[in-house]
Amino acid sequence: MVMKNSYLLVIFLLSSSFFLFLVVARKQHDLETKEAVSNHYHNLQTASFIPSSICTRSTKGDKKRGTTLEVVHKHGPCSTFNKDMTKPLSAEEILTLDQDRVESIRSQLTTNTHNKNDTLGTSKATLPAKSGTTIGSGNYIVKVGLGTPKKDLSLIFDTGSNLAWTQCRPCSVSCYAQQEPIFEPASSTTYSNISCTAPECSALTSATGNQPGCTRSSSRCLYSATYGDNSFSVGYFGKDKLTLTSQDVIDGFHFGCGQDNEGLFRGAAGLLGLGPDKLSIVSQSADKYGKVFSYCLPSQASYTGSLTFGKNEAAKNIVYTPFSDVKGRSLFGLELEAIFVGGKRLAISPTVFSSSGTIIDSGTVITRLPATAYAALRQAFRAEMTNYTLTEAFEILDTCYDFSNAKTIRVPGISMLFGGNTRVDISDQGILFGDEMSQRCLAFAGNKDDSNIGIFGNVQQVTLEVVYDLPGGKVGFGHGACT
Repeated sequence: MVMKNSYLLVIFLLSSSFFLFLVVARKQHDLETKEAVSNHYHNLQTASFIPSSICTRSTKGDKKRGTTLEVVHKHGPCSTFNKDMTKPLSAEEILTLDQDRVESIRSQLTTNTHNKNDTLGTSKATLPAKSGTTIGSGNYIVKVGLGTPKKDLSLIFDTGSNLAWTQCRPCSVSCYAQQEPIFEPASSTTYSNISCTAPECSALTSATGNQPGCTRSSSRCLYSATYGDNSFSVGYFGKDKLTLTSQDVIDGFHFGCGQDNEGLFRGAAGLLGLGPDKLSIVSQSADKYGKVFSYCLPSQASYTGSLTFGKNEAAKNIVYTPFSDVKGRSLFGLELEAIFVGGKRLAISPTVFSSSGTIIDSGTVITRLPATAYAALRQAFRAEMTNYTLTEAFEILDTCYDFSNAKTIRVPGISMLFGGNTRVDISDQGILFGDEMSQRCLAFAGNKDDSNIGIFGNVQQVTLEVVYDLPGGKVGFGHGACT
């Protein structure tokens, strides 16, 4: 009888332990499920949408290794630009310019070089009527030094362009108002012009999409950088010392010295092209930095970001995806394969993405998707946002909400899957766009059809470390590189 009772006691204890194990396991599963679900959503304070008037410099950039420049928003409190000179653009103006840029990228992929007479007395017709990429809103600025002695200049940086240029005295035709004094090549002991017969002059064709010109009197090479919004810079092609930091100098840096500069560049002294062409700063500094660079775009105009040349050894948790070819053009292509909303993969055929192709561009603001892909994204996003009031569309954005009476909102996370099984989660600051609390919109837009190229824009890139490794043929993404 004692043995039987002992046996029953053992059975009871084992059963109880197993039951307890099941309860604990179930609770653990529930917690993990709850955590997984919460990771696919963002709880946002609507007060965070209100722009700050205080400059907050990123401390994360202090740990970067390599040659790092501070990135500031032209219209934010960290900028030193004269406010009268560079009046902040409204969200409507930004989207209008953004659409101009997108249209010009499409034009760049489908048209050949155009010619039109310029105004500097050339022996060739070189200025296209409308070609190349628009500068768009041109908001991200870095400061570099040019010449000897060094003159500091604030330049827009752009992965969609290749040639670096700045306005130059004597501005023989026209110069717009800029923040710093206009560069004077005659005052630099290291400046020299490029001749028409130099191979670098011929290289302008691929760097700008325009054939170079040549002055009749002195055989100086002429460049023309013309953008899709009819902004342009035309002038002499020269070389000088470029100073990135006190320890990082590029001797004999080739750039455009603009004598006729007109358009939407107000405040900035010119442009720093980060494209893959051999005349871009990336290629010209290949011996120093190995054709590797990265940047982090700040989430708001009140924060700073960074632009780093060379491998950033401090960068962690970078996931890479291979570049894809973009019809031989000087653009950075990606292989977009899928989109997730709230952790769920959208039912979009991979051929929708492969038929159009995708590029990554630091100058395009709003990500553009094939029409079919955007329709699926919009439907899934709206289904997750039924607790909020859907309001009227805003320009190219058609999924907008009125958050006027909300202190906090819950939005689904959005992720993009690129080639190599590389999944990139968009930060919470990269999901909504707009000036007004009564009209915050999903920061994605659809192309007219599935044949137009897709573009991974800069709103979706904010706070990411975006690494361009040209020798490795890949681009990387890491989270939380700046605020």
